Amino acid sequence: MPAKQMLPGRRPSAVKAQGRKRPAVSARRPAGRGPLARLRRTQRQLRRAWDRPLTAYYLIFGSSLLITVLGLVMVYSASMIKALQLGLGDAYFFKKQFIAALIGTVLMLAASRMPVKLHRALSYPVLAGTLFLMVLVQVPGIGVSINGNQNWISLGGPFMLQPSEFGKLALILWGADLLARKGDKGLLSQWKHLLVPLVPVAFLLLGLIMLGGDMGTAMILGAVLFGLLWLAGAPTRLFVGVLAFAGVIVALLIKTSPHRMDRLECLGATDPGKNDLCWQAVHGIYALASGGWFGSGLGASVEKWGQLPEAHTDFIFAITGEELGLAGTLSVLALFAALGYAGIRVAGRTEDSFVRFAAGGVTTWITAQAVINIGAVLGLLPIAGVPLPLFSYGGSALLPTMFAVGLLIAFAREEPAARAALAMRQPKNGWRRTGMRWKSMRRRVKKRPSGER
Repeated sequence: MPAKQMLPGRRPSAVKAQGRKRPAVSARRPAGRGPLARLRRTQRQLRRAWDRPLTAYYLIFGSSLLITVLGLVMVYSASMIKALQLGLGDAYFFKKQFIAALIGTVLMLAASRMPVKLHRALSYPVLAGTLFLMVLVQVPGIGVSINGNQNWISLGGPFMLQPSEFGKLALILWGADLLARKGDKGLLSQWKHLLVPLVPVAFLLLGLIMLGGDMGTAMILGAVLFGLLWLAGAPTRLFVGVLAFAGVIVALLIKTSPHRMDRLECLGATDPGKNDLCWQAVHGIYALASGGWFGSGLGASVEKWGQLPEAHTDFIFAITGEELGLAGTLSVLALFAALGYAGIRVAGRTEDSFVRFAAGGVTTWITAQAVINIGAVLGLLPIAGVPLPLFSYGGSALLPTMFAVGLLIAFAREEPAARAALAMRQPKNGWRRTGMRWKSMRRRVKKRPSGER
């Protein structure tokens, strides 16, 4: 018998390897399977999704829709107590806002399907009609005064119209068309053509608004004017000069109005003060502070029971914070941030000068109004009396804003890459083409001997 007998099932190499120390197996994971590699892949996927042609289109449509729907819910919750106190049904304000949202949806869809040429053609009629209505507001017996501001026209029954809200849309459409035509002729490098007639017409609108005492809307219109000048490439000296002139006028208007001075003194107040001058500002902070992380629950607000004035209009963000908490308010801020980013993206990627000015003007309008409203609720800015876009109660504010969102959607669809992506998703002849194609394929397939196709 041999000295070294092979054991069954063992290889010679295995026998020789006995007594040898195996090399240590490396603990390093294969490339591309670690957590860092997965994180990088996720970042690349998100970046590719973010850079897709239809990203701006989906952001504008989705964020505006969510803001409007959430606004309808909060309008119902914040206004039911006010409606019951007035002897009306608890859904009175909600029904009016819902009707305005339906009309606004039709306007938004119509605006999103209009070609750019039609938008430019509407600029002058919209401006002329808005100026006519704003003049009618100041006519005794036609204009209606609410809370000390005469900016309304009665349409019969409970429906009112505020023409100054349409002034923002009119200035954007007309100003964008004007600057685009001058830019095509190379005239925007001259300060006279840059300012005239844009600034005089804007000051005319501002004057008509200030005759009614609505300084909040005037501030939004001024922000739109500065946004158009910035997009047009106004020189720094000219831009600063116009800004300084507007600042002096605003300071004089505040100084000469005791009501506006009281609002300025309530900036950052934590106590209602003498004669409860800061009652609204302080109770807005109380509502936000009592909401906590996730709020007291939808419909469970305490401040809307007569403590917080204008709970369903100017201070609806405070009721949102009380009922939905920090999570709800941050969600609203995120939706407005997405809408603002998408508008900037549309304005930055287009080669059409009118689209750039109009998209930039609409984005400036919505973001500036949201900042002023939310800043006032947070106590960071004086109370200006402007609604939160697409969110607060008010049909006169909702209708032009939804039409403006339709403009952004139309401009996002007009991008060459977005247009090509949408064309690839839609068949040329719809369902009929799909059916004929399927039938023709069945005809072309020959039968096999077994009977299978």
